[in-house]
Amino acid sequence: MADIPDPARSRESFLRKIPDGDTQERLVCADCGFINYDNPKIVVGSVVRWEDRILMCRRAIDPRSGFWTLPAGYLEQRETAMDGAKREAWEEARARIDITGVLAVYTIRRLSQVQVIFRARLKTPEIAAGPESREVALFRWDEIPWNEIAFPSVCWALQHDREAGSDAQPAARTNPLGEEGDSPLEDSAAGL
Repeated sequence: MADIPDPARSRESFLRKIPDGDTQERLVCADCGFINYDNPKIVVGSVVRWEDRILMCRRAIDPRSGFWTLPAGYLEQRETAMDGAKREAWEEARARIDITGVLAVYTIRRLSQVQVIFRARLKTPEIAAGPESREVALFRWDEIPWNEIAFPSVCWALQHDREAGSDAQPAARTNPLGEEGDSPLEDSAAGL
């Protein structure tokens, strides 16, 4: 198998052009013809419940450090979406979860980002802040710090989870009508 060129090391040999049989402009190596596809990032996360409470994490990293979010982050290479959501719950909240279904798939156009949000249950109520969280908490609906939510998609997911209620397999939701995730809060965001 041929080595794949590293576009960061050899930028001078890459040209922006539309490859044969394609419709999008791409970086193409002038020397060997390698096409560097720059595709959307995938974020995975969960609305995690313990009885009538929802797990949330106060971010300890930018963007939106100090604001509350759901346990979520970028999917890693060769990782399933469900495994990624479980990993993120552990990394951010030391939470062990059972995924119960897909809640929503959101598109954040400005960031070329797709968010796959699951519904999940805590296996036990033991949680603790991981390295990317200042603190974690289990909130009842009326306790959620709505004025301190990190990203609009967190509000969407919380609302969609509430709408789904106890439905074991609700229809997956998408962006609310007219919302493309293009708010200033998400302009520089790199994740949920």
